[in-house]
Amino acid sequence: MTGPIPFDDRYDEPDQLRDQLRRILRHRGLIALGILLGVLGGLALSLQRAHTYSATSEVLVRSTTDPFGAVGVSADNQVSMSTEQRIAASATVAVRAARLLGQPDSQAGTLGTRVRVTNPLKSQVLRFEFTADAPQRAARGANAFADAYLADRESRSDATVARTTRALQQQIAVLNQRLSQGVETAKSATQNQLYNLQKRVLDIKARDTDGGDVVRRATAPALPVGPGPRTLLALGLGCGLLLGIVLAWVRSALDSRVGSVGEVQSALRAPVVGILPSDDGGDDALLTVGRTGSPRTEAYRALAFRLRQIGDPGGPGQVLVVAPRRVGDAEEVAANLGAALADNGSDVLLVDTAAHTTGLATQLPLIPIEVPTPATGFPPAGSTFVEADVAGRFAFSSNGAAGLLDRTESADAGASTVVVAGPFLTHADALSLAQRADGILVVVHPGHTRREDLRQMQELIGCSGGRILGAVLDAGRAGRRLRVLRRPRNNPASGTGLSSTDHSERDATLSISRR
Repeated sequence: MTGPIPFDDRYDEPDQLRDQLRRILRHRGLIALGILLGVLGGLALSLQRAHTYSATSEVLVRSTTDPFGAVGVSADNQVSMSTEQRIAASATVAVRAARLLGQPDSQAGTLGTRVRVTNPLKSQVLRFEFTADAPQRAARGANAFADAYLADRESRSDATVARTTRALQQQIAVLNQRLSQGVETAKSATQNQLYNLQKRVLDIKARDTDGGDVVRRATAPALPVGPGPRTLLALGLGCGLLLGIVLAWVRSALDSRVGSVGEVQSALRAPVVGILPSDDGGDDALLTVGRTGSPRTEAYRALAFRLRQIGDPGGPGQVLVVAPRRVGDAEEVAANLGAALADNGSDVLLVDTAAHTTGLATQLPLIPIEVPTPATGFPPAGSTFVEADVAGRFAFSSNGAAGLLDRTESADAGASTVVVAGPFLTHADALSLAQRADGILVVVHPGHTRREDLRQMQELIGCSGGRILGAVLDAGRAGRRLRVLRRPRNNPASGTGLSSTDHSERDATLSISRR
């Protein structure tokens, strides 16, 4: 027997995109945080740029060689602009600029970090861009670096002229000594050499050693550098939105909590049979079916109807309502599901197998049984009726698992049993109860229940032979959550838990008071 043929359906891509979008929008706080960080970054950058000014001066670099004597070499190739650019940004020029600005030489390094020297393409122009916190300081700094570079280049040219003429003067002195001691026949040749050397010295000294001209002097700028505050804020908003989306995507990729029906069905391999809406503005009482009317109550009635359709026509039988880990997640669903099943005219028994954990006995409106009903066998001994405006009889028992393991005649007459246990993955008896129940209903809280817990539950129940009827997505109620947090837990080890004898004594007391 072969399995289904796998294929890639391209029409599933929009659903996948919508699912990814829902996962990202689930973390709206991170998106808002990213937007806030982006706006704050843009605001900080605009405040920083508001006190930063930049001024520019330009220098035309001239060649120190004779342009007419350099045969075969173009004027552009007579000067290495890359070398001059490095010299202009050197520490020597920065020291000269610091002296022109009236600052000590120790500030030359700081000034060098504020200047940027560039060379426009295919030109012999050096551009000095100086940045300062005031317009006048920016202009003075740019002009100081331009003048310092020209002064440094002129000093280097003068040094080169001095070295060259010094060497020529030494040669002239040697030739003069030869003339004074030489023969008459060699005097003419020596005199010609002396004449050429003297002429060369005069040519070198007559050459212009000025390295260039300032073609553009810097002026105080009217506006700070960079874009304006509006542009920076808009840019920060866009970058912050992108950052928030990335953070939300990473958080959704790393988040193991379920947040949609598809994730629950995929992890539990069972359908979602009910979705309980949030009812934060309503009453915070545990039992709402048969006592108050709200969308949440109608959702419980719809859940009971679906369970009747899944189970036998007479009722769903014995249903175990559990949650993966958190205490208190399943008790409200179990109580209201029992009331909704009883509203159809059936007899429903709510069994609490973890009375010391759930505390249902202290939260349900119980009515003690005044007259025993041995003929019908409902409710069993040790149980009490629950005060709810339903068509059938709704009883509660906290005698542990006995209510589930004992199949009385009332079950054959169409009675249903709703069993609530402690968290499945932490309660010791939950797995044994799952093996004996007719069906299991898993309570899932979106945003809190983890996919790994649902997969573990599915695996354990499947291996034990249990049957998962489906899952119930409970959005929760704020009032109930706060009340559960404030409610003290009964500890049977310390003697504060209620035993069956304690329930009997309390029922007798209530019966006497009602009489």
